[in-house]
Amino acid sequence: MLRTSLTRLYRLAWPVLIAQLATIGMMAIDTVVVGRSNTDNLAALAVGASIYVSLALALSGIVQALLPGIAHQIGRGDKAMTGKLIYQAFWLVVLLAVFGDLVLCFPGWMIALAELPPAVEALTRDYLFILAFSLPASLGYRAFHAIAGGVGKTRPLMWLSLGQTTGHALLAPILVDSLTLGSLSLGIGLGVSGAALSQAMLAWMVCGAGILVLWKAPIYQQFLESARWTGPNWQVQAKLLRVGLPMGLSYFVEITAFTVMAIFIARLGPEVLSGHRIVANLSAMVYMFPLAIGTATAALVGQAAGADRDDEARAMARSAFMVACCGSGMLAVLLWIFRAELAWLGSPDQDVQMVAVSLVGFVAAYQLFDAAQTVAAFALRGYHVTLLPLGIHLAAFWLIGLWGGYQLAFYGLPLLAISPMGASGFWCAVLVATMLAAIGLVSLLIWVQRLRRAQI
Repeated sequence: MLRTSLTRLYRLAWPVLIAQLATIGMMAIDTVVVGRSNTDNLAALAVGASIYVSLALALSGIVQALLPGIAHQIGRGDKAMTGKLIYQAFWLVVLLAVFGDLVLCFPGWMIALAELPPAVEALTRDYLFILAFSLPASLGYRAFHAIAGGVGKTRPLMWLSLGQTTGHALLAPILVDSLTLGSLSLGIGLGVSGAALSQAMLAWMVCGAGILVLWKAPIYQQFLESARWTGPNWQVQAKLLRVGLPMGLSYFVEITAFTVMAIFIARLGPEVLSGHRIVANLSAMVYMFPLAIGTATAALVGQAAGADRDDEARAMARSAFMVACCGSGMLAVLLWIFRAELAWLGSPDQDVQMVAVSLVGFVAAYQLFDAAQTVAAFALRGYHVTLLPLGIHLAAFWLIGLWGGYQLAFYGLPLLAISPMGASGFWCAVLVATMLAAIGLVSLLIWVQRLRRAQI
């Protein structure tokens, strides 16, 4: 069974991994392109992206309720309900996009936390306003992402995401920089706003492509033809929100342990903030590996649990832990070996590079724990267990990671003779938080599996 589980996991996870890496590559492109512009633009990107990513991932987490929901219905063989969920995804996206755009269009209360210079604050507001236009499309694509994961057909995600990132790599430098070649002008010079505009244009293109795949691909037609288009079904929406809200809040809690720290780190100066941004990008990039394994795990565990094949569900979870931990361990070693080169790629400023190099060790140190807690959280979502994981994430990442990091960064621990640690204090707290989250979520998964086994 182990070999079969690994094979199914591989087939589902590797396209998701490439798709996730391509998506996070857009953030890396922004950092490199905007970083070559000037420090004010990079600081605005660090704060603005932290706000946008926190919001977008929280809303995307709610949309991800479609994945275990569809996986369960496929496991049960219910084509009509699967099609109904796909149709209802549209209304879920509309509901969440309206809320998200209101936040992005009026971000003053969040920006105020960073205490930014006026010039950087203005750049940040412009960046978020442009991204408000891309949020509905981004959520629409995430809905397609969840549907494809639940059905088990993830390869289109890879091609769509690769196309989006390639387009961003070509378009962003033109929109961000004022490029000239002799008498020929090749760039527009919008700075950080150019990066946002490129993202918005490509988000709508990839969302449209996802809708086209849903409408034309035979694998989805069998479900859509078994149901019919209706207005919002509040019973289905309530069920999705019951599962999705804790998932979205878990995403929000976990990501804000990293993104809100950028708002506080902004108080330490543009160089420290820019160095943190580089390391945060590296952290997000290597997280794509356990995230891809986790996404595949949620789908496969959900399908098995929906069909009451609990032995198969447990085997899938075990295989996922094995693959995720081994892969993340190797990534941790590579991060440490190439830390100086990675910092140089992020910024030409030597002061920024020194900050980045000093923080990379924390990212390398928590990789195994991050892999374990990610796979456990997604396996639990496959079982439709989302509320207790939210409690664990709250305690670990907000209480220990964010609040503890704030104390270490700005006040230290006087009782233990620890002086204020600056940016390192936040990353040290995140390391401890990730360890605690891994212990809590793995223990919860074992308890849920034993409980289901006892009920057979």
